Amino acid sequence: MTDALTCFKAYDVRGRIPDQLNEDIACRIGKAYAAVIKPKTVVVGHDIRLTSEAIKAALVDGLCSQGVDVLDIGLCGTEEIYFATSHLGVDGGIAVTASHNPKDYNGMKFVRAESKPISGDSGLKEIEALAAQNTFNDASQRGTYGQVSTLDAYIQHLLTYVDVAALKPLHIVCNAGNGGAGRVIDALESHLPFTFTKLHHDPDGHFPNGVPNPLLVENRAVTADEVRARGADLGIAWDGDFDRCFFFDHHGEFIEGYYIVGLLAEAFLSKDGPQRVVHDPRLVWNTRDIVESAGGEAVQSKTGHAFIKERMREVDAVYGGEMSAHHYFRDFAYCDSGMIPWLLVAGLIAEKGKSLADLIAERAEAFPCSGEINRTISDPKTLINTVEASYGHGSRRVEYVDGLSIDLDDWRFNLRMSNTEPVVRLNVESRGDRDLMERKTAELLAMIDQA
Repeated sequence: MTDALTCFKAYDVRGRIPDQLNEDIACRIGKAYAAVIKPKTVVVGHDIRLTSEAIKAALVDGLCSQGVDVLDIGLCGTEEIYFATSHLGVDGGIAVTASHNPKDYNGMKFVRAESKPISGDSGLKEIEALAAQNTFNDASQRGTYGQVSTLDAYIQHLLTYVDVAALKPLHIVCNAGNGGAGRVIDALESHLPFTFTKLHHDPDGHFPNGVPNPLLVENRAVTADEVRARGADLGIAWDGDFDRCFFFDHHGEFIEGYYIVGLLAEAFLSKDGPQRVVHDPRLVWNTRDIVESAGGEAVQSKTGHAFIKERMREVDAVYGGEMSAHHYFRDFAYCDSGMIPWLLVAGLIAEKGKSLADLIAERAEAFPCSGEINRTISDPKTLINTVEASYGHGSRRVEYVDGLSIDLDDWRFNLRMSNTEPVVRLNVESRGDRDLMERKTAELLAMIDQA
């Protein structure tokens, strides 16, 4: 009998405990992963959620029952699984995590050898189908289980992205959101000339200070207020599994992820010379300007980690960035990290002798943007057709790489549908004209709100 599994999503597994994901389902997922990926050895680890160790134990049981050897790195962030899979040269990795989802959720993120992503079009659907069928036979010889630490090697790798001797003393407010980032900050601290003020630092799956998701506006105030109160140079906040990080300048102002993409591209190009940089299609002009000015090549990709990673491998890009605060690095197995970006930003502050606010101000003035604006509407597809009919004629470019992108002379926008809900997401930018950007944003929102 086949049981439908609602916990499988486009790129990973996420579900409410215990009705959508539980130990039985986790065990079946382990067996199915073994059948589809056919690994000899797999790295596993878990986040700080209260159910994660039990879910991981069931996953390990499923893997071992199929003859797979398991190396357990214990409590970790998702990027530590990416690192360990490549560093140890094993055949795959699974992180038990639900990132920024509510505390009664859990999930898994999967990679194969060389930390290559496993998503809906590269094996995840097959894993889902087999886990649902649940018709497995145990291997004649059970796989082994062992524990290993890759933390020291991971920390040393992170430190290769900056010239530690050239860093300047900074006061940094860091907010781990009671997720996993605090443990890594503690391990890095003795290597760096920074003073840290630590907020919500201890891992706690009860999430006493709310779900760790700094994209929610209401979750930003505590970091911003502490930056101002302490007179800090920089603020950083992470989501639960710390594969995304978010920045606040010394005024406590939240920095749009779009401008961080440009800064990180600049960091690599200034160090390594002309390179390819991959970016998403929502906001593009600032990134292209920085990359092309440095002699590099900006390569556009559809939004989403599997698409970005695949494109980076295709073109051998040194860096890839999404405005949603996912940042990808060639030397990190083309994977995303929430630790490398802030180290690079600290390095830029030292190198340029400017605050993050000053570094961003130049770019925000050159290419002001709306930030992503979400609206719930009943018929997104009809709306997008209407918008294209209104703005497409006479435009410089119309693209459907990811939703609808229209470039006009001095401004452009991207309008895309959510894959999971009746929501459209709007991003608008201009060339050096904030008034124009704001006028056009209001104009488009009026059209959206009438739909």
